[in-house]
Amino acid sequence: MDAETPNHDPAAEVVDLCRDLLRIDTSNYGDGSGPGERKAAEHVASLLDEVGIESRIYEAAPGRASLVARWGGAEDGSGGPPLLLHGHLDVVPAAAEDWQVDPFSGEIQDGYLWGRGAVDMKDFDAMLLSVVRARTRAGRLPQRPMVLCFTADEEAGGHQGAEHLIEEHPDELADCTEAVGEVGGFSTTVRGRRIYLIEAAEKGMAWMRLTARGRAGHGSMINHENAVTELAAAVARIGSYQWPVRLTPAMEVLLASVAELAGTEATPENAESLIDEFGGATRMLGAVIRNTCNPTMLDAGYKVNVIPTEATAHVDGRFLPGFEDEFFATLAALCGEHIEIEPVSHQQPWETPYEGHLVDAMTRSILAEDPDGLVAPFLMSGGTDAKHFRKLGMQSYGFAPLRLPSDLDFTALFHGIDERVPVDALEFGARVFDRFLDQV
Repeated sequence: MDAETPNHDPAAEVVDLCRDLLRIDTSNYGDGSGPGERKAAEHVASLLDEVGIESRIYEAAPGRASLVARWGGAEDGSGGPPLLLHGHLDVVPAAAEDWQVDPFSGEIQDGYLWGRGAVDMKDFDAMLLSVVRARTRAGRLPQRPMVLCFTADEEAGGHQGAEHLIEEHPDELADCTEAVGEVGGFSTTVRGRRIYLIEAAEKGMAWMRLTARGRAGHGSMINHENAVTELAAAVARIGSYQWPVRLTPAMEVLLASVAELAGTEATPENAESLIDEFGGATRMLGAVIRNTCNPTMLDAGYKVNVIPTEATAHVDGRFLPGFEDEFFATLAALCGEHIEIEPVSHQQPWETPYEGHLVDAMTRSILAEDPDGLVAPFLMSGGTDAKHFRKLGMQSYGFAPLRLPSDLDFTALFHGIDERVPVDALEFGARVFDRFLDQV
């Protein structure tokens, strides 16, 4: 990448930009022990500065850095309110011994760019930077003003990133009415057709601590008030419970698209079989036609022959928009009256109507590069920074476009080993996003 030789192709430097970001370790362990995002934020600031875009870096704690910049907009103010374009700089940790390559080396092998963050989400950071730099060099600034935001801490809930910005620096974002970030715009293949999934909703999050209390005693004696037994029974009930299918508007549209390909109609009764059409993506999409709750942590006791007074478990609950009350009522019934339920983190779900000018722009920009594709909304099983930015009243979508091989198990790469993204998918995404900015 040579700053002295401008290239106006929006995809020209996306691979190099992504490689450079992958080589900056921004692992987020969730306990403040990681390297932080400051080095990556300063790198992004220098890339923007090269093309004359001023940015500001804000720290919620030492090293926990987020960056904000303003870009474009008609001089007469006719471009409308700003659009927020956001990506996060942190990544989940990676154990190098589990990978085929060093997770922070940015290796290119077999047409793929490998590294922690390649799909979550330094790929989109690179697409955005590549498009912004190319358009600025060519004098193709968007008529609508844009706020570029690269955040810290998304992988641990965004409290030291997006949440910090909206609470401590709301003036940077308050005039934005819409936001575009992760996760969406990637393709999955169903019956030979590529379907590009646009995120239009997210499940709510309920991380909870479950506590059972009983009577301490000797491990060799009968004890009918064993906290471990009480907790284990509740955890087993939660883990084996089959939550009923509940279709939200975004998933109704997506399943209708799949049903048309399958020559049938989408109903709650055949929703699971339609989801199975997505192959590897079923692990994610199967979780967004129902509430879910998975036990994830257990803790009890201090000696093998001592029955402890207390036993605890943590569960990761995710509930659909409109079904929060049902979720908590069911969880309480599964736990029973002797289990105490305490919230650890509670974040609301959201759903944006799949209609309007942004949806039209996303659809047209994808189909211009892939005329045979289909475009449909989906509901995201995990959480993103959109949950925080929506507190300022923004409508949100996930749109980080990637055209993917039909045999790539893409959803397994999120937080998985050997995370990688096809080089040509990065270039495709940059071209699509460039078209998108022409239409917003």
